[in-house]
Amino acid sequence: MADIQHDSSSSSSSTAGSLPRVFGLRDHAALWFSLGVGLLVMQVGAYLVPAMGTQAALLAIVVGSIVGAGLLAWTAQIACERGLSSAGLMSITLGRNFARLPVVLNIVQLLGWTAFELVVMRDGSAAIVKQISGFEAAWVPYAATLLWGGVLLALARGSMLTLVRRFIGRFGLPLVIASLLWLSWQFIGLAQTQGFEAFWNRPGSGGMSTIAAVDLVMAMPVSWLPLVADYARHGKAGSSTRRGTWLGYALANTWCYGLGVLVVSVAQPGADLVTTLLLAQGGLIALGLILVDEMDNAYGDVHSGAVSLNFLSPRRSLAGWGMVMALASTAAAMVLPMHSLEPFLLMLSSIFVPLFGVVISQLSGQTRGHDAAIAWGPALVWLVGIATFHLSPMAFPDLGSAIPSLVVTLGLGALLRLRADAGSAQVAGVAE
Repeated sequence: MADIQHDSSSSSSSTAGSLPRVFGLRDHAALWFSLGVGLLVMQVGAYLVPAMGTQAALLAIVVGSIVGAGLLAWTAQIACERGLSSAGLMSITLGRNFARLPVVLNIVQLLGWTAFELVVMRDGSAAIVKQISGFEAAWVPYAATLLWGGVLLALARGSMLTLVRRFIGRFGLPLVIASLLWLSWQFIGLAQTQGFEAFWNRPGSGGMSTIAAVDLVMAMPVSWLPLVADYARHGKAGSSTRRGTWLGYALANTWCYGLGVLVVSVAQPGADLVTTLLLAQGGLIALGLILVDEMDNAYGDVHSGAVSLNFLSPRRSLAGWGMVMALASTAAAMVLPMHSLEPFLLMLSSIFVPLFGVVISQLSGQTRGHDAAIAWGPALVWLVGIATFHLSPMAFPDLGSAIPSLVVTLGLGALLRLRADAGSAQVAGVAE
């Protein structure tokens, strides 16, 4: 039996009952810690300095990680309690027909981000080959892409539940924690050699406000909002799903952002993050293990894309859609200039931050959601949230994008739900 069942907005209760409920707190924490670790997260963390001082950057990292992972965990609890995938949550929030738009856009962005993950692994693999052998050739990145793409294809054919419970929890997580511990030890030692007090008290240039920094840190956890439900609905209970997701991702995000700040602060002038990691003692092995762990990020995108495709067309199996996603993303990584396409992918991602602000505001509590073709109120709140996300940096540069968009959609969505609840209560009172 496929490990994900097709769900629909009109059958959430039966769907919830048919799902395998096997993930406990430890499973959720292991999964989201593993998904929260990655080279991309460290590279984004490096953007905080020298615009900010060390202490201000670390404060922004802690606050942004707690808030961002909290939103992720909130969505996870809703998905667990309702037994719905991300596409199912979109459907009962925006209406079954209108929700097809964000579901399709989510598939497109997941395809792009999977290809981007393959590019990150490709570049890291090429750097490792060069470090070991000094060999550098034009075909090496293509070979590395095909290698990682083949691994991704093999994973897509298997069971997500087995991968999370047997591999990530038992083997992958201990190895990646050991890698992070080793790299942290090495670079803290290097900072002490260079003068730890100077590093700790280093002021920033003032190029980034604290709120904008928190917004940047939140970018990583909120980027997983369109995926978290596809895993969370296999949780045994909403409370353990929320706590495990929150703990796992907040810890990983804080650690990797902080490590990015540390590495770039002690790196030689002009050296990039990957090169600096490789030059550390044992850095080759640690980087290799992190690259292996990067694969579960790509797999997470592929699996969620397959769930959304299965939602739109359940005639093909989840494994079949997963292999389609893996093959298409590998081909894209081979031929497309992914680094040039990153702004497009970020633009697509921007529509899901306000969308899940609407999802959270509409589905928290006992609200059943909408069974209409188009839920006009939530749909309009979503569009206002998208506009806020893009206009806020121009009107209020120090506030960033995600925080204003979430405040607007959570606030307007809550008012919309309270109005609907009041209307339902009034109708019930008249009926009595």
